[in-house]
Amino acid sequence: MSIVVFEREQHLPGSPEEVFAFFADARNLEAITPPLLRFRLLTPAPISMGVGTFLQYALRVHGVPVRWDTSIQAWDPPHRFVDVQVRGPYALWHHTHTFEPSGEGTLMRDLVRYAIPFGPLGALADRLLVRRDLDAIFDFRARAVTALLLSSRG
Repeated sequence: MSIVVFEREQHLPGSPEEVFAFFADARNLEAITPPLLRFRLLTPAPISMGVGTFLQYALRVHGVPVRWDTSIQAWDPPHRFVDVQVRGPYALWHHTHTFEPSGEGTLMRDLVRYAIPFGPLGALADRLLVRRDLDAIFDFRARAVTALLLSSRG
């Protein structure tokens, strides 16, 4: 299995406490995911986030219905948290989110370690499709998170 590393960082308005609180509300995932994916949180409310929290989602990837289940493996407010795929489209999905003060706001970093199943075919799919999709998803998320944090500040 070939593990790929995907990294992003962005400066966000608000303190690490405010930004972390935004991500700690699992309902916000729907608002920061591109509509094309038809992402829905299936886990019933209320959701108490912390180590061991189990989250279930339904989405569509290129029109194909996908179930995605994740577990929170690390929870250190307001500094970092880690979600790991338990069931879903990847052979591995390990996503670390970190938050640190930066000027007037917060520097958020995403470090995703992932692997695509199917050996060489999966590697080809990553180069042709998956990486491009992740770039588009995280580009959308960057715009959406910034807009939502700014609107919540007044």
